[in-house]
Amino acid sequence: MACPDQRRCDVSFPCAACPGCSLEPERLLVTITDSGVDTAPPPSPTPETEPPSPGRSPKRSVGNAFQALMLRLHFYAGVFVAPFILIAAVTGALYAISPTLENITSSGLLHTDSTGPAKPLREQVAAAQTVEPNLAPVAVAPGQNAGDTTRVIFSDPSLGESERRAVFVDSVTAQPVGDSVVYGSSGALPMRTWIDKLHKDLHLGAFGRYYSEIAASWLWLVALAGLVLWYRRVRARREKRSPGWLVRPDRSRPRARTLNWHAVVGVWILPVLLLLSATGMTWSKYAGENVTQLRKTMSWTTPAVSATLPGSTGPAMPAGGEHDHHGGGAPAAVPSADKAALVDTVFGVARANGLTGPLEISIPAEDGTAFVAQELRRPGQYTRDAIAVDGATGNVTDKLPYADWPLVAQLTNWGIQFHMGLMFGPANQLLLLAIMAGLVTVIVRGYLMWWRRRPTRESKLAAGKPPRRALARTPLILLAPLAAAALVIGWFAPMIGLPLLAFLVIDVLVGVGARLRATTA
Repeated sequence: MACPDQRRCDVSFPCAACPGCSLEPERLLVTITDSGVDTAPPPSPTPETEPPSPGRSPKRSVGNAFQALMLRLHFYAGVFVAPFILIAAVTGALYAISPTLENITSSGLLHTDSTGPAKPLREQVAAAQTVEPNLAPVAVAPGQNAGDTTRVIFSDPSLGESERRAVFVDSVTAQPVGDSVVYGSSGALPMRTWIDKLHKDLHLGAFGRYYSEIAASWLWLVALAGLVLWYRRVRARREKRSPGWLVRPDRSRPRARTLNWHAVVGVWILPVLLLLSATGMTWSKYAGENVTQLRKTMSWTTPAVSATLPGSTGPAMPAGGEHDHHGGGAPAAVPSADKAALVDTVFGVARANGLTGPLEISIPAEDGTAFVAQELRRPGQYTRDAIAVDGATGNVTDKLPYADWPLVAQLTNWGIQFHMGLMFGPANQLLLLAIMAGLVTVIVRGYLMWWRRRPTRESKLAAGKPPRRALARTPLILLAPLAAAALVIGWFAPMIGLPLLAFLVIDVLVGVGARLRATTA
């Protein structure tokens, strides 16, 4: 007996091996194993093999209905949303290794061969001002290690949003070695900035950000739906305590091999995917705004060190925004040139107060405002301490240790740093590169399974058939909470809500079309 759905399997028996198969099981099913085809008692019925019957226990009916919904959701999201996730994975792989690429391609700006004690920062600032005499310096980032150049940063009105001009100075000789536009307060150079924008919006501006928000918003949902399906599949095989979770079982049929690799690789990379999805959503436009508002309501925002000197009014200096790599952080006002001569005092006070990591020292634009030294987000740097210093007297006017940040703010900072490939340096970048490569294989295998499900007798170019429709068979006790959750999630993340609504409309239209064909047949 051949499969009525024309699956491209290696057997022609009635079976339950194909998810979404419309063939009703007989009393004795065929179980496909690594060793071939064996007869075995029928497994627990699933939505793919048998519709819920009145005599089935409510618990099992709800569980099977939930699995059927997850399968339908996983299918639609896999077909229509996976292209966005695939683009994000490819560009994300490049983005992950961009810090190392920048360090290699811009080595002449970032490093020198000079050895010896560093010159005072005021001399280095003065040397940078000879390169940009018409601009006033707004910040200084001293070289952290021997051979690292010092960045003297200028505010340039001719540049775009979040862009600043940086002159790189040999810290030993106090000689400029070059200049470049840097992006955001993380100071990304043009090559890394180009990759960053490619990953964020495909260089399409505000319109392109929809792609990345759809990818980040749906990634966690698709991944968790796949986990539910794999869990129930493994449990049905009575393998939940076996290596079937994490290794490739069933090597007998091409489609089974593809399915198992698709699922097992997905399980391995799932924890990192969830982290990348969560941090990516904080960067997005609509969901990101809601995340920001939620954090403000819960007092989880990143705190700021006050730059106001005693007896005067002035602004608070943000403690290096969480998303500084994607822009922001450039002071609007321009400081007077003589204030730059006080950076040595501020630098010494910061080091004496425990700020041992790479620093950026902001130069105040107005009287009554303190210098602020803030630890930068760099590989292997896990804290972001900040201190405000009166440059004239060297007195500390405010301190903000990283330990005083709210826990959620700390976790968010670490998550963003991991997402940027900076948490553990090259090891972090290689891990992200491997995860993105794994995600690409998961998506490609998903499309391959869909293609193999096509009815080849009708047309060689026919599309794969979707799993059985499940919405109409879903018990109200399950449908009601899922609908409420969908409304909340859809409001919080509109790029989930709108595509989900489109999937529901498509599902309803498919059902109506099937009924019309049945009545006219």
